[in-house]
Amino acid sequence: MKKDVSKRKSDKRAKTKNGKTTAEKTATKQPVTKKLTTKKTAQPKHTSALDAAAMVLKKSGKPMRSRELIVAMTEQKLWTSPKGNTPHATLYAAMIREVATKGKNARFKKVERGLFELNG
Repeated sequence: MKKDVSKRKSDKRAKTKNGKTTAEKTATKQPVTKKLTTKKTAQPKHTSALDAAAMVLKKSGKPMRSRELIVAMTEQKLWTSPKGNTPHATLYAAMIREVATKGKNARFKKVERGLFELNG
């Protein structure tokens, strides 16, 4: 018994429901065109909390705690917390992480528990 090859689903010559072969169907598809996106104008970058803390420490010249840094940054309008409940904890963790990862090349140096100064 021979199988009828023309009725297989995988046969490209087999007709689809609308009467076209699969080869004809793919040939009639419209080419996909990409939409051109316009570049957004460069917005001024916001100062990060770490950058603002480094500026405050440089200006003050003395070691400060993270809560004091947050208050000074908001008073000097360098940085404000975007709806955060504990920005001092976030800043403290970021400063500790920078000291741990960069070592001697970090911008901050831990003087004592919770007290940071500018490195260098």
